[in-house]
Amino acid sequence: MMIYIALLRGINVGGRNKIKMADLRAVLENRGLKQVKTYIQSGNVLFESDKEESTLVPEIEEEIHTSFGIELKVMLRSSEEFKDLVTNSPFAGRELSDGESLYVSLLGEPLTGDQVQKLEQCEQADDEFAVIGRDVYFLFRQSILDSKLGDALNKLKIPSTSRNWNTMNKLNALAQEMQLQG
Repeated sequence: MMIYIALLRGINVGGRNKIKMADLRAVLENRGLKQVKTYIQSGNVLFESDKEESTLVPEIEEEIHTSFGIELKVMLRSSEEFKDLVTNSPFAGRELSDGESLYVSLLGEPLTGDQVQKLEQCEQADDEFAVIGRDVYFLFRQSILDSKLGDALNKLKIPSTSRNWNTMNKLNALAQEMQLQG
């Protein structure tokens, strides 16, 4: 069995797409996923399955649509991919100043060269980003909400969802705990 982390885009944000995590766990367990756990209310799910990502993503998206009437995108990574994502951060070890924050956007597919160039055009002197595979790391000097760079990824219209660095580390730790208990 493989341990996966699924990040659901747009769950319980701004009063929209409300799903109780207990209901989400029950629906996914009924779908055959094992050891389903959630972390905070924003659609972070850990589970075990022997299925491949290419099968799981559409199944989870369809189950959520059928059960809750919500159409959303699911970004899925194995626990090993997630561990690599956290371990290989290009901003690892960097001391953050007041107001700075780290985020990671998980993508459904890798960016093309043209898409990376569009992000580069929006990169402000203060903000930085790095692309590794299907993940984009952001270092925001101020707020993500005020960043043209953060908004630029949304304008590319590719499936993605973002989490702050604390959430990414916590999800990785939970996945590693599941691995040890396995």
